[in-house]
Amino acid sequence: MSTRLLPAFLLIALVGCQTTSAAPESGPASPAASETESASSDSDAATPAAKDASADDHDGRTFDQWLADFRRQARSEGISEDTLARALDGVRYRPRVIELDGSQPEFVRPVWQYLDTAVSNARVTQGRDKLAANRSAAGRAQSSYGVPVEVLTAIWGIESNYGQNFGDFSTLEALATLAYDGRRRDFARGELLAALKIIQAGDITPQRMKGSWAGAMGHTQFIPSSFVSYAKDGDGDGRRDIWASIPDVMASTANYLNRAGWQPGQPWGVEVELPAGFDYAQTELDTRKSAAEWGQQGVRRFGGGELPAFAEASVITPAGARGPAFLVGPNFRAILRYNNATSYALAVASLSERIVGRPGIQGGWPRDEQPLSRTQVRQLQARLQALGYGVGTPDGIMGPNTRAGLRAWQRDQGLVPDGFATLRLLEQLNR
Repeated sequence: MSTRLLPAFLLIALVGCQTTSAAPESGPASPAASETESASSDSDAATPAAKDASADDHDGRTFDQWLADFRRQARSEGISEDTLARALDGVRYRPRVIELDGSQPEFVRPVWQYLDTAVSNARVTQGRDKLAANRSAAGRAQSSYGVPVEVLTAIWGIESNYGQNFGDFSTLEALATLAYDGRRRDFARGELLAALKIIQAGDITPQRMKGSWAGAMGHTQFIPSSFVSYAKDGDGDGRRDIWASIPDVMASTANYLNRAGWQPGQPWGVEVELPAGFDYAQTELDTRKSAAEWGQQGVRRFGGGELPAFAEASVITPAGARGPAFLVGPNFRAILRYNNATSYALAVASLSERIVGRPGIQGGWPRDEQPLSRTQVRQLQARLQALGYGVGTPDGIMGPNTRAGLRAWQRDQGLVPDGFATLRLLEQLNR
């Protein structure tokens, strides 16, 4: 982990420096197996042939040889022999983990399809029930850390469907496999060492340390380094158990968001209406103005009323000029630290609103538009680059550079320059 707070799954899930994914993976620094990552069964132990097939990429070491070296390193960093034996004896290489780590979906769900699932009526109803059943624990977390109970409940719902789907991979096996053979080996090695520290501290047994293929654990999907830094004992039993203790889950999640910069008493943001002729080049999270300044540009709260008194806020339009617009403040950014995807933060925000009876997102989405696949985004980038719009090397990721280039091309064509890439725009660009 860097010295900054990092959402838990984020680091493992990261696919590019420009990413603002429409279908996030999840979690604190990437805690979570959520909407885009189904939990896989813990039944695909590697054969010796599978281990040996990877050996050529690791200085001739097999997985077992690598693990023996890691044990020596962990011992030198303060992990006891007893912990090493309990945690690592019998740990297996998991080919399925590498398969999932290397998979990059060609098609990314539109933001409205992601929200349809993440904020479904069934999830709202279940969230209300879960909050009613755990209001005492959630309320104590809110009192201690300032994060509203509905936000904590919403993260719980999106990260693991209220505990129904937080994965059944052995965290130790998943991280050992990623440290040996994954895309971010040094990162995974650090997470594996953190997992050993958790076991050595007595918070959880190796057998109960379960989670996603990426190493995220428990109801709200903390990676081990986030657990070490931010997990809390909410029920006073002397252990931090995010697998079975809902008070610990609520306290840990609230502490994470508090440390990520949550501002008590402020909303995450509001849905807004933009004036005709609005400059959509401003719709990036790194463009920040006070709510008063946005109001001077004609930004109005959807349905009427005052804008929140944000000292610094951004306007975002996740589906371009034809979709809803939002004015978001520091608490939206705190949610993004949990998972750095706009659609994820909107899902948490909208689900939290609906759990407490507010309406959620009101504006309509451009459901007749077809967003681009990753291959099509690369085609878009190559075409813009060839035409002199300077988006950089095509990488299939719609980031700020690509959106800026697309807006410039749209402006030159007399179109609304909102930077929202669709199949219709790609076809027009190719013509």
